[in-house]
Amino acid sequence: MKITKFTFALLSCAILLSACSSDDDAATEDLSGQTGDLVLKFDNGVGDQDFIFGTEYAKSNNESYKVDNLKYIISNVRLTDDEGNVFEYPTEDNIFIVDEEDGNNAGEIYITLENVDAADYVSVTYGVGVDQERFLLGAEGQGDFLDEASDEGMMWSWASGYKFIRIDGTFTNDTTTDEPLNVHMGSVGTSLDNYRELTLVLPNSARVRTDDTPEIHLKADISKVFDGTTSVNFADGYDQVHTDATETPVIATNIQGMFSVDHVHND
Repeated sequence: MKITKFTFALLSCAILLSACSSDDDAATEDLSGQTGDLVLKFDNGVGDQDFIFGTEYAKSNNESYKVDNLKYIISNVRLTDDEGNVFEYPTEDNIFIVDEEDGNNAGEIYITLENVDAADYVSVTYGVGVDQERFLLGAEGQGDFLDEASDEGMMWSWASGYKFIRIDGTFTNDTTTDEPLNVHMGSVGTSLDNYRELTLVLPNSARVRTDDTPEIHLKADISKVFDGTTSVNFADGYDQVHTDATETPVIATNIQGMFSVDHVHND
C-alpha cells in the first residue's frame, strides 16, 4: 500500500513538472521578427440559408427578392492580439473586393493577408467601403485598386466615388413581380460619408506563425441589408439605392451589422 502511494506521488509530481515546463515554454516563445499569413474567409448567406444566385428570399414584410450580382468592398483590416497590440495591414494593399462570383463550391471567398506579425489575435476590425482619407488621395493615389474597382463596376465616376456594396436583382411584392432591384450604396465624394467600421471578437485566438496560417470564417447575412438595424421596404424607394442622402446611410448602417464570426481554424 505504501509503495502504491509513493508511486502515485511520483507520477503526480512528474505531471506537474511537465505542465509547468509546457507553460514556461509557451510563456518564453519568442515571436519577434516572425511573420506568417492569415486568411479571411467570407461566406455570404441569407439568415440561416446559403446564398445562391437566383434564389428567392423573403423579407420581413410581403416582399421578396432574387439577386444575380453581389459584391462589396472591405478595407483597413486591423488585428488585435491578446496583449492589446494592433497589427494593421499595409495601407496600399489594405482594400479588397469580395465578389460572390469568386466563391468556391461552398460559396466561400478567400482573402489572404501576407506577412502578418506573429501573435495570438483575438479580434478583427475592418471597414466596409472606402474611407475619406483614401478617397482624397485622388486617382493617382488609388493605385491599382481604382482600375480594379472600375473593372468590377464598383464606381459611378470619380466625382461620385465608389460603390461600397453592389446588389443587383429583382424584387416582388403585392403589386408587382420581378421589378429591378439595384442597391449601390457608397459615399458621395466628401459630401456624404457612408464608410463604416466594425470589430468582431474571435471565439478563439487566431495563431499566426511562420508555419501556421489561421483562417477566420466570417459570415455575411445579406438579409440584414434590408432587415438590419432598420427594416426597409422596396416599395418605399429602397429598390433603387444609389446616392440618396436619406437612403444610403440607412443601408450603410444595416451593412455594418451583417457580419459575424462563425469560427476560427488554426493549422
